[in-house]
Amino acid sequence: MRQTPPGPMNNKPRSDGKPAPARKRPPSAGPTASAETSLKKITPARLAAFEILTLIGQNKGHSDELLHSARVDALSPEDRNLATTLVMGVLRWQIALDARIRTLLQRPEQRLAEPVAIALRIGAFQLLHLDRIPPHAALSESVELCRAAGEPHATGMVNAVLRQLAAAQKPGPRIHESVPAFAERLAHPRWLVERWVVAYGREAALKICEADQQEPTEGAMFAASSTGPAHDLPQMDDGSRLVAELAAAAMPDAKRVWDCCAAPGGKSLILARRLASAQLVATDVSAKRLAQMEARLRRYTYAEKVQYAVKDAAAPSGADLNDLFDLILCDVPCSGTSTLARNPEIRLRLKPEELARQAERQKAILTGALKRLAPGGRLIYSTCSLEPEECEQVVEAVSATSNLRQLPIEPLLAHLAESVLHPDADLGSAVRVGALRTLPGVHNCDGFFAVVLERV
Repeated sequence: MRQTPPGPMNNKPRSDGKPAPARKRPPSAGPTASAETSLKKITPARLAAFEILTLIGQNKGHSDELLHSARVDALSPEDRNLATTLVMGVLRWQIALDARIRTLLQRPEQRLAEPVAIALRIGAFQLLHLDRIPPHAALSESVELCRAAGEPHATGMVNAVLRQLAAAQKPGPRIHESVPAFAERLAHPRWLVERWVVAYGREAALKICEADQQEPTEGAMFAASSTGPAHDLPQMDDGSRLVAELAAAAMPDAKRVWDCCAAPGGKSLILARRLASAQLVATDVSAKRLAQMEARLRRYTYAEKVQYAVKDAAAPSGADLNDLFDLILCDVPCSGTSTLARNPEIRLRLKPEELARQAERQKAILTGALKRLAPGGRLIYSTCSLEPEECEQVVEAVSATSNLRQLPIEPLLAHLAESVLHPDADLGSAVRVGALRTLPGVHNCDGFFAVVLERV
């Protein structure tokens, strides 16, 4: 028996005599002829960027892993660079792009379909931030992206909005901005920026936001002679390296060392390089991340003695952790709010209530790690968060029930200044109540918090 195909042509009348609404074309049916035509008009870079941004919006991946996938590796170097620029740029500027686009909609309160919103963001980012992209290319391919994604009804609106953006004059310099105004202009959640103003002051909060909109740089904080040959020390951001160098300097004669949240492994490599005679145990709760770390560290001869184990630092157990450790690096998972330049999607996903959940996990990890700290041993607690709940408040809560004392960070920084830091790396303002607190835009690295605790 022949079946009638689904779709608009199969609109049987309802009981009231009116035609039933057309059913949307299912994805399994494949693209329409017009969508196939549109796909041929889109450059590989823009198509890859659109697909990656779609996956990120669906919480099906992070920018870092998706931009290093086989899909992107197959592109030409030029297309790969453009795809990366589009993905990272749209993520960094999404809040500001959406605010600008909203003013040009006939109904600003309407919620756009996600493919339409992504096509608009890609086009708007090119028009507003990429001077070398011809406006007609940014505009026409965004329209084609919308049509190829199965949203042909929205192509006229996408075309009209982007034309208005292309014709608009760029705003001039602002004499004074409120906190909500510069938060929106620099594409940050208002609630997050208001927290930074309270914690660090308006000027520092503005510098943090400005730094988050720039490509992150590496190596400016450390003297060239300290980095050694390319195969000797790992490539890592300056903030992470600074924490690892502080940990190594905190107990240079340590015999047993534990990096309890070790993946992806850069800090473990610094510890292995600086503490060559120590027994180093590197653990992580993720078996996948630890396996990737172990494969990475095999390239470094000085890391041959590192021992690996899949462990939850909040509940340490097993033969690897039977003995106590002289030195523990406890660089805990966190919200990552000081790494928005390199992880821009965090600002789009993070909610205020998540900070409390992170803090509870961090307290559990710190408490578990301290159970394996020897008398007289030292533990470095660190995060890449700017939020007090994940930093000072975690240390205060756990220290209140432990036999610990906090050691001042200044002597360790002075030691690093004489050995590995660049002469211009002024970290005097990075000390707050004896702890390290770097801020993006204020200091030449990601933001990090670190404190040295000693078992009495």
